[in-house]
Amino acid sequence: MYNLAQKTLAEFLGTFALLFVSAGSLCAAQQAGARGPGPLALAFAPGLVLAAMLVALGPISGGHFNPAVTAAFWVTRRQGTLEAMLFWAAQLAGAAAGCYLVSLFFLSDVWRSARLGLPALSSDVSPVFGMLVEAALTFFLVLVYFAAAGGKETAGAKLAPLAIGFTLTANILVGGALTGAAMNPARAFGPALVGNYWANQMVYWVGPLAGGILAGSLFSLLLARKPAAQV
Repeated sequence: MYNLAQKTLAEFLGTFALLFVSAGSLCAAQQAGARGPGPLALAFAPGLVLAAMLVALGPISGGHFNPAVTAAFWVTRRQGTLEAMLFWAAQLAGAAAGCYLVSLFFLSDVWRSARLGLPALSSDVSPVFGMLVEAALTFFLVLVYFAAAGGKETAGAKLAPLAIGFTLTANILVGGALTGAAMNPARAFGPALVGNYWANQMVYWVGPLAGGILAGSLFSLLLARKPAAQV
């Protein structure tokens, strides 16, 4: 049984790793130019590190690493208020720390050009449409969290890290060109805090939180396993 301090630390470290790899891979691509990793590799980088952190730290905290996931667990009463608030604080702090470390690894010109991997709206995507895109992407991500990892008795629980990581990667391939496919308020908060880039933050808070809460609520109401009827 893990205590609350251990769970909170696990959320900090997992989000730290996710932002370090997400922002770092984009900065590395910026520095390498044409010789750098392509869009497929950049989509796989966050998915792979998320899967790895779910294996390493998921047994401790549940492996949210995302305020939208925590919000969904809280709204569906799978998590208490105090724990949820501590998770949110740890996730935002971990995101900022991960981005700050990236800013130390790369020259200022490089990470500022890449904006530390800050998700951004395409020129033809409005903030409202961006919220809808982020909500849809996060809906599918959180649905997989609930279906694969939300119940430890399910057969899919053992494959949850891969399922969640692959879903993140697939969503980036679909929505990356539109919104940057953050699916995670911490993913936008970390680069914004370190680099002072605050444009369109509302898109990356409202969209993922709405999509995550909808997915968690829908799964809990309609898809979760019900106790066997007594006869």
